[in-house]
Amino acid sequence: MKWSAKIAVVAGVLLLAGCRELPRYFAGDEVIARAGGRELHRRDVRNAVPQGLTGDDSAAYIRMYVDRWVRKQLKLEEAEELFSTSADDIDRMVEEYRQALLIRKLDQHYVDRSIDTVFTDEEIAAYYNAHKGDFRLDRPIVKGRIVRLGLHYRQAVKLKTLMNAKSAAQQRDFRDICAKNDFTVYDFSEQWIDFPEYLSYLPTLRNQNYDALLATSSVQEMRDSHSQYYFQIDAVRREGEPIPLERLRPTIRRILFNQRQGEVIRRHEEELYERALDEGNVRIYGEEDTPKEQTETEQTEK
Repeated sequence: MKWSAKIAVVAGVLLLAGCRELPRYFAGDEVIARAGGRELHRRDVRNAVPQGLTGDDSAAYIRMYVDRWVRKQLKLEEAEELFSTSADDIDRMVEEYRQALLIRKLDQHYVDRSIDTVFTDEEIAAYYNAHKGDFRLDRPIVKGRIVRLGLHYRQAVKLKTLMNAKSAAQQRDFRDICAKNDFTVYDFSEQWIDFPEYLSYLPTLRNQNYDALLATSSVQEMRDSHSQYYFQIDAVRREGEPIPLERLRPTIRRILFNQRQGEVIRRHEEELYERALDEGNVRIYGEEDTPKEQTETEQTEK
């Protein structure tokens, strides 16, 4: 390794590490380490040390900081030597990244200032209806209920009848009996749930196919060694059918937001472009309007 790449840590580092109080670390601005042709000054360490560290904690932090700094400089020096022929490419990539960050920050400035983040139900529904074919289920989903009760409940038949009833009064009786007897009820009647998740509340086997259960909306029954289960599937959407709108509202809001964001950015770009043209800050040269100086130079060369 070149001598210029070797670490030269001045004696002040050792004194620095042994000090007990943070203010004493930074008397003056001496160099406390050299590596890779670069220098680390006391002020650099002072700016990096978290506030409130004193004594052994601050000394340990400084030793760690200096050690990391030295290793970083050595790696940078070796990288610069190995990839010196790629320096222009690296500079170009860094500049492109810097420009991209600036443009992104500018776009976000106008988006934050201009965008409307409120989306009405009508807008969401309109997008859904226009793009329904883009949203397809990859598994069945259902709405329904499940009640778990003891194996020897004497009014089980009555409970099943009430669960299957259509009248509001009978449904109230069903809920009252479940509450009175502390039966566990899983109610998914107002929300769609993946069919595999629905089955997870029943005593089902993992590798068995239960698609036949989707064929009826009547109350069905299962048992295990501890309980019996009544369950009813009120609605079904099968694989390949459109995903229901209520499941897509957050997704559609994000899509609409991205659309509005793109519109804000494009509108600002157009305004910026037109203003620059009007003010003469932009000119795009074609064959019919090549600058006079360039034409004269080309003719002279010929």
